[in-house]
Amino acid sequence: MWHKLFPCFLWIKDYNKKTLKGDFIAGITLAAYGIPVSLAYATLAGLPPEYGIYGYLIGGFFYALLGSSKQLAIGPTSAISLLIGTSIADMANGDVQRWADIASLTALVFAALAILAYLLRLSGIINFISETVLVGFKAGAALTIGLTQLPKLFGVNGGGENFLERIIVLIQQLPETNTAVLIFGIAAIAILIFGEKMAPGKPVAIIIVIISIFLITTTSLGLQGFSTVGIIPSGLPEFHFPSLRFRDIDDVFPLAMACFLLSYIESVSAARSLAQKNGYFIDPRQELLALGIANAAVALGQGYPVAGGLSQSAVNDTAGAKTPLSLVFASAAIAFCLLFLTDMLQYLPTVILAAIVLVAISGLFDLKEMKHLYRINKQEFYVVMIALVGVLIWGILIGVLLAAIVTLLLMIKATSNPNVAFLGRIPGTKRYTDLERHPDNEIIEGVLIVRVESAILYFNVENIKEEIWKKINHGTHPIKTVILDLNSSPNVDIAGARFLKQLFIDLKKKKIALKIAEARSEVRDTLRSENLEDLLGHISRFVSVDDLVVEATRKNS
Repeated sequence: MWHKLFPCFLWIKDYNKKTLKGDFIAGITLAAYGIPVSLAYATLAGLPPEYGIYGYLIGGFFYALLGSSKQLAIGPTSAISLLIGTSIADMANGDVQRWADIASLTALVFAALAILAYLLRLSGIINFISETVLVGFKAGAALTIGLTQLPKLFGVNGGGENFLERIIVLIQQLPETNTAVLIFGIAAIAILIFGEKMAPGKPVAIIIVIISIFLITTTSLGLQGFSTVGIIPSGLPEFHFPSLRFRDIDDVFPLAMACFLLSYIESVSAARSLAQKNGYFIDPRQELLALGIANAAVALGQGYPVAGGLSQSAVNDTAGAKTPLSLVFASAAIAFCLLFLTDMLQYLPTVILAAIVLVAISGLFDLKEMKHLYRINKQEFYVVMIALVGVLIWGILIGVLLAAIVTLLLMIKATSNPNVAFLGRIPGTKRYTDLERHPDNEIIEGVLIVRVESAILYFNVENIKEEIWKKINHGTHPIKTVILDLNSSPNVDIAGARFLKQLFIDLKKKKIALKIAEARSEVRDTLRSENLEDLLGHISRFVSVDDLVVEATRKNS
């Protein structure tokens, strides 16, 4: 039980010097990557820059104790940072301390939701938002985030409440562009892109941070109108509960739920890909507990919701991380910087943070996947577009929920109008497949073989009944036996069972027999509860379509 609750007990017993070296180097590398990125993401969340560092410092340490992934790195992410920044603005009314407290409360409610989901074994919620929705959401988030950072790149103030307003304001302010800031930012972006290609997984961003601070403090660039991060409080965060009213919980609950869903999906997706690469498995349920405890600790340490991001985890993995101890080393390195190096960070130009964010979000816009979906499945592509446009117009929370609702409606539509296949025998075999797809199959005279390719439920029985009777009434040959192949029907509810019962009665009036083949165990239980066996005879999983065809043709001859 202890090994399951604390996965660290499993890897620590085999720990050795070689593993220690890999984790130590990875931890220092992750800290060097995480510090500038967390500073940038904190500005997206509308918070002072140190709040982003607190997320890496505290979240990673507590995840290392409980997480089942050996390479997943925990910290602020671009999507959650933007979600926090855009959602809290109205609640905080410009009060920085209240803004920070609401962000911390969001992390605390997030933690409660994650721990509750762990206790109720709800790890299946990862399937709530499909990969298709995520493609559109990430693309919309990338465009939204990018537009919030472009004013910093041009050295202007920016503004606007939504995507379109921000574009208009930015265009109006372009004549005021600070050329020195723009050139500095473009150079930083070029170095970051080049560095990622030439030295993947290396902390190129920290090198740019150091160089930019040096240039701003020692050359005339400091006089060219560069905005800087400003004073960052030195020392470690103090642990305390957010000072808020209980009614604030109602206000942040939808935001916390959105952060929880996005964090869990992003974290488990990243953890699974890394686990597959390194030859082990993760426990999705354990990830709920690890994320819950990590976010509870971050909330008490003045941070905001954290998650496992793919980019930071890839840095950790590429740098040689073998166990979650790399996160502990990263936390120690970040703590050292907070204690002794914050005086230098105050001179960091904000355009550098904008450059880091712009490069980091470039991977969120997956144009190749969009083109692929457009070619193979237009419906999936439209879901992507709904998520993308929804995020741009109404924000991340509403955009993602809208796309998820549309996906569920499309699923319900597909289930309510399932494919009803009519089967024929493959010549020379005892196998039966769809006549529409395989017109060369043999049609069995006097026998109609039906396969419903979905569950049979209360909201689709009318469509199924209509398809069957249409085939019976308009077929070219008289039907004496209807064989219903339930192999592709994983579930039949009470309404579905009663539909089959009524179908038997209606067919019997026309002197047509109804037979059922290959019903699954749960389906058989439901049919027996409605006394279908009294009418149809014994219903067995082992009675095949061919068995019933042989029986029907013998009776018909």
